[in-house]
Amino acid sequence: MKGHERPLTFLKYNREGDLLFSCAKDHTPDVWLADNGERLGTYRGHNGAVWCCDVSRDSTRLITGSADQSAKLWDVQTGNQLFSFNFNSPARAVDFGVGDELAVITTDPFMELPSAIHVKRISIDPNEQTVNSLLEIRGPRGRINRAVWGPLNKTIISVGEDAVVRIWDSETGKLIKESEKETGHRDAITSLSKSADGSHFLTGSLDKSARLWDTRTLTLIKTYVTERPVNAVAMSPLLDHVVIGGGQDARNVTTTDRRAGKFEAKFFHKILQEEIGGVKGHFGPINALVFNPDGRSFSSGGEDGYVRLHHFDPGYFHIKM
Repeated sequence: MKGHERPLTFLKYNREGDLLFSCAKDHTPDVWLADNGERLGTYRGHNGAVWCCDVSRDSTRLITGSADQSAKLWDVQTGNQLFSFNFNSPARAVDFGVGDELAVITTDPFMELPSAIHVKRISIDPNEQTVNSLLEIRGPRGRINRAVWGPLNKTIISVGEDAVVRIWDSETGKLIKESEKETGHRDAITSLSKSADGSHFLTGSLDKSARLWDTRTLTLIKTYVTERPVNAVAMSPLLDHVVIGGGQDARNVTTTDRRAGKFEAKFFHKILQEEIGGVKGHFGPINALVFNPDGRSFSSGGEDGYVRLHHFDPGYFHIKM
């Protein structure tokens, strides 16, 4: 599916799995029909790369974070912009809390400003929406690439350039736990994906690995090693599978690479940590991966500007290890 003029940055399904939202560096998030890849519409209003998005549980609201120093709320159906949270630095990660009454937004370090995590209350009526933050956490050094809510909105999990996973108290803003040097990533963490039940989550890093963590204790459970920097990770809601995608940074990819079209999403067995297969197709690094909530298909977004929709054949569900 070619909808974007620039590299993809993020993909997100709605809860039912019938809509797929895509973000890219071309300023305009898109929404697609998830079964056949038909583009339904575009959300126009940002004037910078869009790094991240999330959709409310009832599929009525979309939130997007952009390099134009704003996070915007949209009406999913009409494409109208409902509200804009404006910051003094680029907005990076966005995530709705359980119940869709809270959102976490991260902002990048910029000039003298450090990275920050902002918690906003989301009003049911857009006319009552305010810019006020319920909480603002001054972040660690370097960029925060992803921040998501922990169980029952009690915590916020953040990852980023300094390779550390952190769990924060979402009411007080206090740091509760952080990953240890021995078990943690060795290079910038690019991506984070929660399990369907929220009990564990997966992180991907430029250190060419993905790691599985316990959400409450921040214990390292599993490590998946690959031969390329990891830009994107996802976990099957149906089977014990994780999918990992990446490739070199765009700056380091030669245009005449003989591996054209060989950038693949690699599947690993979640428990056994063994590679079980791969899906090729992108002509550049994979920047975004997501499973459909039903576990029967997944999508990938690449540096090549394409979104690829993959429906699994029956054999996939009977892979024997």
